[in-house]
Amino acid sequence: MSDYLDRIGAGLILVDAAPLSYDWIPPSIVGREDEQKELATMFASIGTPGMSCRAVITGNVGSGKTVLSRTFADDLTRHLSSVRSIQSVHVNCRNHPTTSQVLQRIATSLDDRHPERGFSASEVLQGIRRNVRTRNQHMLLILDEVDHLLRKDGADLLYQLLRIDEGRDESGTISLIIISQEEVLDQLEGAIISRFGLSNHLALKPYNAKQLTVIASQRAALCANPRAFSEEVLTLIGEAASDSGDARVAIELVEDSIRRAEMDGLDIVEQRHVQDDEVRRAKRGERFEPSIVDELNDHEKMILLAICRRLRRDPEVTSGDVSKLYQVVCEEYSVKPRGNTTFWKHLKSLENRGLIDSKTGTASVGRGRTQHITMPQALPGQLEERLEKAL
Repeated sequence: MSDYLDRIGAGLILVDAAPLSYDWIPPSIVGREDEQKELATMFASIGTPGMSCRAVITGNVGSGKTVLSRTFADDLTRHLSSVRSIQSVHVNCRNHPTTSQVLQRIATSLDDRHPERGFSASEVLQGIRRNVRTRNQHMLLILDEVDHLLRKDGADLLYQLLRIDEGRDESGTISLIIISQEEVLDQLEGAIISRFGLSNHLALKPYNAKQLTVIASQRAALCANPRAFSEEVLTLIGEAASDSGDARVAIELVEDSIRRAEMDGLDIVEQRHVQDDEVRRAKRGERFEPSIVDELNDHEKMILLAICRRLRRDPEVTSGDVSKLYQVVCEEYSVKPRGNTTFWKHLKSLENRGLIDSKTGTASVGRGRTQHITMPQALPGQLEERLEKAL
């Protein structure tokens, strides 16, 4: 009865799934070597005690902002280990969008026993400074997706972080990297911009086909058996993802091609496993900005999540199946599902926003008509992970 499960964990191609996660940080960065050098010049003085450095990194989704900053922090920590002790802290402001949440995240990164309540923002900030100083360390703070913090609470925290040593005998407590999809400098007041320095802005362009091929090659080498991918297949993946310029598209195509090849019982990926709807979708470049999902209410997110999970393995899903899958998602998140009328209202809202397409067709079971739903303007896997985090 369970023979169909025999392939799970069989490892025909896939050896380690971790490198296929969008949040996974590779041991070294590829495709952004020039940008690495430019970022290093912005931090040229960080090895000198008492000095702090700053940088602003902007770019589209999948342009490598987070990977670049985090690998740089790790490399810098190792490179200066004999000169200066650097403690890197990464905070995603999408998940922690308020001043108090960001400060709490920093404080607990330094000391997991730090109390969650009872201190003002200024007290937590000075506690952070005291902790870093007591350990004779220098903090490299990365504020990722900082535009969420700016929209929620303004730029006051950035101002305080930049002036954390003001009026003190010692300086050089914190170096700061802020990351945003938007041109965040336009949202900052002059006093903050002057401290960052306009020359410390690193704008990442979308990846080209060659860079995406290298990224696909790196992930494939780390996740699959050594002979699974040929150069021709990896080049095809890089070219397919190049219209979007998004590394996440290339990574998802690597994952999807592995799945299709293993379904055929093979231990190598062939070109036909890449030349599918996912590639055509990526080549069209008709992709919307994934951050639009943040504007949805929770039930719209859960309906969209249900659709994404099915479309990762099927080209389309019926509205009836979406309704059933939505109820499963609601149970997963311990939420009571909305009634049928509201469900259809949310489904129509997703279509009006351009997140899904639907067409009326004959039902596969029984008589009558049903809605067949597709997602031609997005990669379901990319949205699925974002929706799960949001929920």
